[in-house]
Amino acid sequence: MRMSRIISPLDRYVFSEFWRIFVTTALGFPMLVIIIDITENLNLYLQRNLPKSQIALSYLYWLPDSMFMILPAAVLFATVFSIGSMTRYSEITAAKASGISFYRFIAPIFAGALFAVALGLVLGEVAPHTNKRRLELLQTQKFSSSTDRFNFAYAGDAGRVYKIGGLHLATKKADGVEIERKGSGPDYPSYIATSNAAAYTARGWMMGRGTMHIITGTASNITFMYDSLYDRQFTEKPEQLTASPKAPAEMDYAELGRFIRAMERSGTDVNVLRVERMLKIAIPVTSLVILLFGAPLATSTQRGGTAYGVGVSLATTVIFLMLIQLTKAIGGKGLIPPELAAWLPSILFGVIGLTLFSRVRT
Repeated sequence: MRMSRIISPLDRYVFSEFWRIFVTTALGFPMLVIIIDITENLNLYLQRNLPKSQIALSYLYWLPDSMFMILPAAVLFATVFSIGSMTRYSEITAAKASGISFYRFIAPIFAGALFAVALGLVLGEVAPHTNKRRLELLQTQKFSSSTDRFNFAYAGDAGRVYKIGGLHLATKKADGVEIERKGSGPDYPSYIATSNAAAYTARGWMMGRGTMHIITGTASNITFMYDSLYDRQFTEKPEQLTASPKAPAEMDYAELGRFIRAMERSGTDVNVLRVERMLKIAIPVTSLVILLFGAPLATSTQRGGTAYGVGVSLATTVIFLMLIQLTKAIGGKGLIPPELAAWLPSILFGVIGLTLFSRVRT
């Protein structure tokens, strides 16, 4: 009974109008991207003799990643068109005449934007795993033609990072090997195993004489020497270790964080990776920020009708995506802190949105 008093028929109507456009945009734009990609690459996939069902499934796995970037635009379109339509048909004016302020009127849209934020955070964690599966289905993993590779890091499964000074395919041996596994506590501790040399055998990689550090807590570090060591989880074949490193799109937030820390210890510039990691949070939150920007603009769409709404939404989306690329470059060069670079588009739209929002007649 109390819930029915809080959520009125007007709230359900406003939310349904927002939700209808949001779902259409959130699914429609990724489908358009998929159709374009199919048109360009279908012949390539067929030349690999991939089954059509496998190709279709790969695009299904691509959907989370495609939706992740478009969610702020979907919120913007849904806000502009739902509020714009209600403005043109004087529904907002009627609500104000009934004592309902503009802020209260669009409260269901805020709820929809919050849902988009939560959905974006989930998609940001799911997409890396579906992207990995998609690449497997399309057989796009390219291996290096070189027989040697030097000074690289490889992100394995289960929170593992391998740092290798030199890998030699001909002899199936490696120099300067370091394995880091991130643990969760005393029952599953973190450890770092280092060795000057390792060789690939039928059981996996056998590391020669080296040192292992077991970290069970913040103040606990157990160190011991070993003559040889088999790590049962280090089973990647030498050819797999020559594969291109995982892209940020193939790692979730925690996995990318571990990879960044490992790369930092090797002296690698990780500014671009730090920007990418923070964008996994910043982009979903932008769905809420973009509402503050779109709602005031939507009240003026009656001047230009649908064409005005489409123009405003598309222009804002393009500007937002351009800002993302620009701040990636700025943060990647270290001109500003990478984490701040990731939030700059949201901050900019948030400041403009709050200014416009405060001027709306309630």
